[in-house]
Amino acid sequence: MAPANKPRVLVSDKLSETAVDIFRQRGIDVDFKPDIGKDKDALHEIIDQYDGLAIRSATKATEKLINKADRLKVIGRAGIGVDNVDIQAASRRGVIVMNTPFGNSITTAEHAISLMLACARQIPEANSSTHSGKWEKSRFMGVEITNKVLGLIGCGNIGSIVADRAIGLKMKVIAYDPFLSEERAEQLGVEKVELDDVFARADFITLHVPLTDKTRHVVDADAISKMKDGVRIINCARGGLVVEEALAEALKSGKVAGAAFDVFEVEPAESSPLFNLPNVVVTPHLGAATSEAQENVAIQVAEQMSDYLIKGAVSNAINMPSITAEEAPRLLPFIKLAGHLGAFVGQVTDTPIKKVEILYDGSIAQMNTNALTSAALAGLIRPQVADVNMVSAPVMVKERGIQVSETKQDKSGVYESYMKLSITTAELTRSIAGTVFSDGKPRFIQIKGINLDADVGRHMLYTTNVDQPGIIGMLGQIMGSGDENIANFQLGRDQAGGNAIALLYLDKAVSDKTIADLRATEKFQQIKALEFDVD
Repeated sequence: MAPANKPRVLVSDKLSETAVDIFRQRGIDVDFKPDIGKDKDALHEIIDQYDGLAIRSATKATEKLINKADRLKVIGRAGIGVDNVDIQAASRRGVIVMNTPFGNSITTAEHAISLMLACARQIPEANSSTHSGKWEKSRFMGVEITNKVLGLIGCGNIGSIVADRAIGLKMKVIAYDPFLSEERAEQLGVEKVELDDVFARADFITLHVPLTDKTRHVVDADAISKMKDGVRIINCARGGLVVEEALAEALKSGKVAGAAFDVFEVEPAESSPLFNLPNVVVTPHLGAATSEAQENVAIQVAEQMSDYLIKGAVSNAINMPSITAEEAPRLLPFIKLAGHLGAFVGQVTDTPIKKVEILYDGSIAQMNTNALTSAALAGLIRPQVADVNMVSAPVMVKERGIQVSETKQDKSGVYESYMKLSITTAELTRSIAGTVFSDGKPRFIQIKGINLDADVGRHMLYTTNVDQPGIIGMLGQIMGSGDENIANFQLGRDQAGGNAIALLYLDKAVSDKTIADLRATEKFQQIKALEFDVD
């Protein structure tokens, strides 16, 4: 049995032995069970023993499996697609889901180019005919790709590699991608266009987008009707992007001259409307099937999971902002600060929160603010949802209909950087600001617009009142009567006779009786016992 504090990973699919060795070399206890992913019952029986699950495509990380995995912190998919992982279920449970989007990019791009060439020259059918002893030169009249227009649907990592190879083959490349900037398009040597322009102008169309609600069936009968006669369509991305029945009809009518598919709506694809049609090239999801790619993605997922379990670094996560190993040491104190700011507001707010606004001022605005926002939201809702974390918090906040916004600005005050969290409810708006000094410790620097400099203690008491003589003495007397030892305190006010606040640092959690005695004085507007994770 591995020590309790030693991370433990299960490899449930066939992964390279090199990847398994990486886990061991990094000090992680790893169980290599490459066939258990296909045995649902056996996997469910042991999953609660592991902090990490490394998979390929055979293992199905369903909601049921994830809910049984009490220790699970991370699922690593050696490959791009995560269709076999329930992302929502993982996020709710605070489990990070990682993939390896770059390990098989070249291999997949090369496969798309290969299929395009095979389709252009009808190579598979010509090969089969020649093997059968026929010599049908006139039957297999192909087309050149030189000077033809290649239309990319998606020009991200893989699409950009396809564009580069196609330009090398003297094709003109146009691309539809909402996230492609004009500068990046110019750098790649492609023309950025709208989707209908791809349909209208392209001689060959290749797809390089993930399968989402927006991209599902992006190529349907209506889209095909907008295409040039004789177009050829290649899909090495995801099944479900193309309506296979519509494409089959267009192939039969001659509207589409050819197609080459490596992926299908249902896989394994034992049948498809595209099967056995002339000039349709099909392969069994071989986009990543090279020895180099298999080794690359396995090594990459092992390194990513190890970095997270050991250092807290997050890379290529589907449901969590990335935190590199290099930035983690500098970022982690600010993540702690963000959590404390959220926890403070969450503990003093009794009514439903409608809006959250976060201001990043100074050097903090150049940091990974996505991670900081996630930490703040986790702290904010932890009083209502005890097991929330940075992964699950954004999901839970969205489900509750809370609006979240970020603002970044250059240094505007005396602090090199600070973070301010403001919330709005139906009754009020409140805010708190904090920073991290050179000692790495988070501090509260403003509450309710009142400036102060306060460390964060494990057990604290927060009070607000109208500024008037005798309040501090009364507070001390009641705390003493309740045997509540005050280790330290911070006071602040906006003006004489105005709003005043007090933060008391206690040796232990304040008792309900003491809080009741304070309320009985009717001198305090708000009295809240606070607890923070300061480890």
